[in-house]
Amino acid sequence: MTKLQKGRPSRLTRPSLAVAAAIAVTAGVVAAAPDAKSEEPTPKLSLIAASTSVTLDSWKEDPGVYLDLGTYLTSENGAFELKVTRKSYKDPVVAQQILRNGKKTRTKTLPAGLVNDFAGLPDFTQITLTDAAGSTVLEKTETFCPNNASGRVRPDAPANSKYPESCPTNPFTLGSVWGVENGWASNTYSGHYTETAQLAAGTYTAEINVAKKYRDLFGIADKPQTVKVVVRERSWEDEESAGARSSAKTTASGHSAHAQHDAHAQHGAAADTPAPGAVTSGAGPSYNAGHGPYPSAPPALPWALKRKSLGRQALATAEVGDSTGQTDGSRQAPGAQPNAKRPAGKASVPDVPKPDLRSLPAFGITVSDGYEEVPGKDYLAFSANVWNAGPAKLVVDGFRSPGAEVMDAYQYFYDADGTQVGYTPTGGMEWDPRPGHEHWHFLDFASYRLLSADQKETVRSGKEAFCLANTDAVDYTVKNADWHPDNTDLSTACGYENSISVREVLDVGSGDTYTQDLPGQSFDITDLPNGTYYIQVLANPENRLKETDHSNNSALREVVLGGEKGARTVTVPPHHLVDAN
Repeated sequence: MTKLQKGRPSRLTRPSLAVAAAIAVTAGVVAAAPDAKSEEPTPKLSLIAASTSVTLDSWKEDPGVYLDLGTYLTSENGAFELKVTRKSYKDPVVAQQILRNGKKTRTKTLPAGLVNDFAGLPDFTQITLTDAAGSTVLEKTETFCPNNASGRVRPDAPANSKYPESCPTNPFTLGSVWGVENGWASNTYSGHYTETAQLAAGTYTAEINVAKKYRDLFGIADKPQTVKVVVRERSWEDEESAGARSSAKTTASGHSAHAQHDAHAQHGAAADTPAPGAVTSGAGPSYNAGHGPYPSAPPALPWALKRKSLGRQALATAEVGDSTGQTDGSRQAPGAQPNAKRPAGKASVPDVPKPDLRSLPAFGITVSDGYEEVPGKDYLAFSANVWNAGPAKLVVDGFRSPGAEVMDAYQYFYDADGTQVGYTPTGGMEWDPRPGHEHWHFLDFASYRLLSADQKETVRSGKEAFCLANTDAVDYTVKNADWHPDNTDLSTACGYENSISVREVLDVGSGDTYTQDLPGQSFDITDLPNGTYYIQVLANPENRLKETDHSNNSALREVVLGGEKGARTVTVPPHHLVDAN
């Protein structure tokens, strides 16, 4: 069980950002030829280093170094693909390697217990750091997410990777797909999900290798990589002073540490400002007010070959907008655009595939004072997710009449070819003017209730309006799951105050997490007796949205309240095999 004492819930804390691993891969990667003796070729995996040296920062205000050492796992002779699932929260996680040979597909189940969650392959890389005197100062392992920081290593590789851009960390994830595309490479660095290393300023040598159990399992050569590591100490105070003296001049790329400071600060007042990272690091999370942190896409691997050697073949595979360090189509997609006009004609709900909204059990549960210095007040804060199991995406358009404060909302329906074949009114959207929000909320999307031990309603959250965004990859193994949803960040959806129309989308396989940590959203438990309760997350509470199944819209999470008024505690029992508060 997890027991949390009263205190402020963990708002988005400032992660130390790592500097990019390298500018370019200095040695080209040669495609491995298929083994002529093998009837079913398997991908050839290799560990490479993008550079022979990296410079990492340690910040005085938040000491600790993220070991982004610029090592990548390449895949040749086919894509490296894993399917990771669990039947239910009562069942263990099962990982399978998917081997494709033309139209033929076979699976290889990984050893039981090797993978226990959806964050990646645990203890995949082994890192040893020695100082200038040759003494070992650090030994650690890193989890490897094959979806992380992917990019092409040769110009004739596919222009885009079909695999998702990250590994899910929601404790109630049900299914995921991991992969390194053929002719691509994936960064072995775990980003701000890993622990920092406490290193003094100076020069070190890092040796990085794939753990033997994975080398044996996937046929990876025993070839460790050696990288020189320079740790430098920096300070926010020094950066800001320098920025003021230089009138916030930017670097050649158009970005400065000070400029990044300002950019991150605009992503929600609830978050501390992260330390600046190099423009290619991609390590900073996007702060979506109310939704919690959503990691931005990791850096793209720069071209492995210099531009002059690319030739016509590379130009044929490159996309408009590609440039050095951005060859994998990883640009931020714009938000989905609503129909140009309010729908005309008779509303109808055709017999076509529809979304299936489902709730996940609550998580991130804690007791707080609601960020108000009011003696004796206790609130139960939590995070909740409603996701779409498909087989069709949820599409809701809002249309505003001149001068109206609420948009009229419509749900749209599509046939198997993606042609719009119907629509129906489904409530409205309202503008949320609060700092950190400032976007249009769809009304009555979900409801949160605290139930007593006999599952009768005790307290209801006032939060029922939402801006829909695909913040979490809940199950990318369901039918029609979209591995590359557009609106993963609130900046690409949800509109502006002067918008005349807005389209909000929840794609198949994705869910939207909201953090209920403010009074009016969290549950006021000040006068509730100690004992067992249930947090209920209820999707589509008024059944205004048309979906395939309304019977799976509710999820319960048991909590046990204790302590005394003004100093309450909460104990969160495991939910079957998921032991996360």
